[in-house]
Amino acid sequence: MNHPPLTGSKLVWITLALSMSVFMQVLDTTIANVALPTISGNLGAATSQGTWVITSFGVANAIAVPLTGWLAKRIGEVKLFTASTLLFVLTSWLCGMSSSLEMLIFFRILQGAVAGPMIPLSQSLLLSCYPAAKKGLALSLWAMTVIVAPVFGPILGGVISDNWHWGWIFFINVPVGLAAAFISWRIMKPRETDTVDLPIDKIGLALLVIGVGSLQMVLDRGKELDWFNSVEVVTLAVVAVLALVYLVIWELGEEHPIVDLSLFSRRNFTVGTIAISLGFMLYFGTVVLLPLMLQTQLGYTATWAGLAAAPIGLIPVVLSPIIGKNAHRWDMRWVVTVSFSVYAICFFWRSTFNPDMDFSYVVWPQVVQGIGVACFFMPLTAITLSGLPASRIASASSLSNFLRILAGSIGTSITTTMWDRREALHHSKLTEHVSLYDQASQEWFGVLDKLGLNSGQQAALTQLQVTKQGYVMAANEIFWLSGILFVILIGLVWFAKPPFSASGGDSGAH
Repeated sequence: MNHPPLTGSKLVWITLALSMSVFMQVLDTTIANVALPTISGNLGAATSQGTWVITSFGVANAIAVPLTGWLAKRIGEVKLFTASTLLFVLTSWLCGMSSSLEMLIFFRILQGAVAGPMIPLSQSLLLSCYPAAKKGLALSLWAMTVIVAPVFGPILGGVISDNWHWGWIFFINVPVGLAAAFISWRIMKPRETDTVDLPIDKIGLALLVIGVGSLQMVLDRGKELDWFNSVEVVTLAVVAVLALVYLVIWELGEEHPIVDLSLFSRRNFTVGTIAISLGFMLYFGTVVLLPLMLQTQLGYTATWAGLAAAPIGLIPVVLSPIIGKNAHRWDMRWVVTVSFSVYAICFFWRSTFNPDMDFSYVVWPQVVQGIGVACFFMPLTAITLSGLPASRIASASSLSNFLRILAGSIGTSITTTMWDRREALHHSKLTEHVSLYDQASQEWFGVLDKLGLNSGQQAALTQLQVTKQGYVMAANEIFWLSGILFVILIGLVWFAKPPFSASGGDSGAH
């Protein structure tokens, strides 16, 4: 059933409510990044194990997202969105109440699973409320909340970690989520979508859970078990490959697939999805790495690490509405090219970090990267959904978000693993130069002698400095590699074909 676009205060309120739900979910990811060392320390776990708090949510969320299309057709988009938001509130409260890392990870998995429909449905419901000519504006307003959340997330995460119990990073979702659910239900209830009693693709769902779950276990456990020297990791890797390969084969022949792979027959969907997934993987890996490095190696408190990370959202607040307003006139490929170029420049800039840099040297790349962020989500979403009929928007949005979220989790695991591995390599190389016959070493130990440190204190301080230098060098290499990969991604986006209307023209305009 087609509903006319909303107008006046109802349009304002529903835009606010749907955006708040997205804000809450994105905030929950960025707020946890800065709090990781605090959470790990409080629950008696290593920081490397603490990253499971982020990846467990990401993977459960990624697995749940493709179910959105099927669930929406069974129970209606409005009911599903409201239920998903309320369950997210409940699981957020349970996360905050956790007393062990295992308990927190379990509730984070539940939280990720129930949050699956929130982002894709907020996108499709918002598009259904706007007239055809303003769908670009709707997408930019939606994308702005994805952008603003990373401003508040790190600061809130830092302030809460330093001053209150870390559980409050989850408790703050409760009032926001309840308000979003209430407003959405009041306004959207009469606009409920038609339901169809579709059978669920049980085999596809099982293969998806096994394949993606095993893949993430490989990435998380591999760090601790020395990768493919471990029987457990090899077994999980084989299971992941077999399940995912069979999933593709099965879904191509399934009448009601859990993952609609036929969408990849559309060039713009394929290009947009690959670009947004790989771009997000590189971006999100370093979103986790930067506050981790600042806190564990450079002596920043959680609050200052949050303040250093937050400026990434300043420029997008101004730029996003401008991009949305002009989306119908601009070639989205040029906008994305600007995004990827700015990302590359900022990553190359970060590859010059050093242990003695001041606060501003960390902040300025974050500020400039805001240009890249503003030109990232909305244009790539417009390319991905362009030319699709209204009936396929929810499925396309679900599949694209599934791959983007999964890529973000994979990026986190790969980045933190590379960081530890490269540090070990640099550590051993730097240690080779620490000897009584090395001139720089003699000068260093001479300074420590004058400070009155004994030999044991000198050795401990030297070891600390070598470790810090090793971690900064390792981070710089990751930043450099990310910059190169963004340059390569610029070529990919030019395979997309205009026009890039966000809703597939007339078919999606109602």
